[in-house]
Amino acid sequence: MNSQEDTNLRNYLAKLLKKDIREDNRKSFDYRDIKVETGILSQANGSARVRFGNTEVLVGVKLGLGQPYPDTPDKGMMMVNGELSPMASEDFEFGPPSPQSIEMSRVIDRAIRESGTIDVAKLCIEPGEKAWMVFIDVYPMDDDGNLIDAGLIGAIAALKTAKMPAYDAKTGLVDHRTLTNNKIPLAEEPILCTFGKMDGELFVDPTHREEKVMDCRLSIGLNKKGNICAMQKGGEGSFTKDEILDLIKKAQGLSKDLRKHFK
Repeated sequence: MNSQEDTNLRNYLAKLLKKDIREDNRKSFDYRDIKVETGILSQANGSARVRFGNTEVLVGVKLGLGQPYPDTPDKGMMMVNGELSPMASEDFEFGPPSPQSIEMSRVIDRAIRESGTIDVAKLCIEPGEKAWMVFIDVYPMDDDGNLIDAGLIGAIAALKTAKMPAYDAKTGLVDHRTLTNNKIPLAEEPILCTFGKMDGELFVDPTHREEKVMDCRLSIGLNKKGNICAMQKGGEGSFTKDEILDLIKKAQGLSKDLRKHFK
């Protein structure tokens, strides 16, 4: 603990969890109210705003042309970038990407990439020479915890509503001011469920105050069939094998309700 204040907060939250109660009156495995809006950013090909209670995340999707990677010459590319600014939380600072920012981007990227969300083969225009690049930018506006789950839902919502820019095959030029009715080819809709552990108690969708004093965190990514496509553990504490298996089952159940927000 960094201070007596943190110790007192942990004791208070842990005492509630042992009674299956959260500070905001949720039960241990209840998500906060979730709201998803799309078409938020006019300059993006696709965008979404996601709210998990007081947590708010904006996600923008942009497309551009680039040369395929040498090891995948017949496939397009995808990149996730996360930016944690002081506007979202006093804990964030201006400057190079923080470890928290890098972790958030990588976990969201892994869930999208490893689930095969984007059919990158259909993004190839000319093998080895030209392919579409999909850039997914995650901008937390207000951090009240669990940016990873909110960021992925925002990314999928933005991808599902994104429109491809006009492309002239003769000139090889892209008109970014003109959007077509063509969509990004998608094959999956992954979900991330993030759990916390505090004084032996497990819970989902941690708030900022819970994140501040919990022992550890486990984010589990699942595809539509409930198969694991990503997993990330954070914090100094640990999970037992039985706890991990139990959380996987809980994530499989919770993901069905979370996925409804894509509709």
